[in-house]
Amino acid sequence: MQITATLVKELRDKTGAGMMDCKKALVETDGNLEAAVDWLREKGISKAAKKASRIAAEGACEVKVNKDIAVIFELNCETDFVAKNEKFQIFVNKIADALLVNQPESTEAALESIVDGKPLSEVLLEQVSAIGENLTFRRYELFKKTDSQTFGAYIHMGGKIASLVVINGNDDQVAKDIAMHVAASNPKYVDRSEISDEFIAHEKEVLTREALNENAESDKPKPENIIEKMVEGRLNKNLKDICLLNQPYVKNPDETVEQYVKAKGVTVALFKRLAVGEGVEKKDENFADEVMKQVG
Repeated sequence: MQITATLVKELRDKTGAGMMDCKKALVETDGNLEAAVDWLREKGISKAAKKASRIAAEGACEVKVNKDIAVIFELNCETDFVAKNEKFQIFVNKIADALLVNQPESTEAALESIVDGKPLSEVLLEQVSAIGENLTFRRYELFKKTDSQTFGAYIHMGGKIASLVVINGNDDQVAKDIAMHVAASNPKYVDRSEISDEFIAHEKEVLTREALNENAESDKPKPENIIEKMVEGRLNKNLKDICLLNQPYVKNPDETVEQYVKAKGVTVALFKRLAVGEGVEKKDENFADEVMKQVG
């Protein structure tokens, strides 16, 4: 019987298993969909797919550089127990090496990158079966630099935070220092020129409401022109706090990052920072639950 792409997709939707496993299951069962479901269950593949519904908010962020190419990504698991496991860390490093070779342009393309002879999406499913936890390849970006630029990469706490910086200039130490600062201070933009008018308008609106509420409850209400100045002052402070160049440099808070890089004769082109699990809704579980989950 001919195994059509539609049939493979139907089995994938039904089980959550990878495309290649679904195709193999259908070949082994002569295209019988229900028998293929059973085949996947018997191989433990369908069981692994079921774990994909579980929240994966732990894991590791990785950044790796090879000459003019750099990759940064996040691989999630369910527990810190697994994240700290040596096999998990080796797997993360293996993915990084493969991505540097394949140089995919997006997260979706990265999932099709070949790792150990198979697409990453398939390898992840196999690891789910072996580890017993859901794994999610959540975010990924590829960066390229010119000969006149330098990469700076930094990993904090074994992968809890990863940062990548590109500077205009050739100074490895400065690039690494700025990457460390990015990891520590979590800026959102290089400078104010990157901030959209919409974001500024929204911030100003929120700060204005906040100031008006404070004024309404004050024993000595301020006139409207003073309120406007207060809002402008708070807005400028907030924008400085989220701009890399305006932040106090972590190694010397008496100077800003802008002053530091200027003294070194370089400029910051861009940066990227990832922190494990940011934006993922986490479940409250205690350590005993984590251990029992490993046993089970």
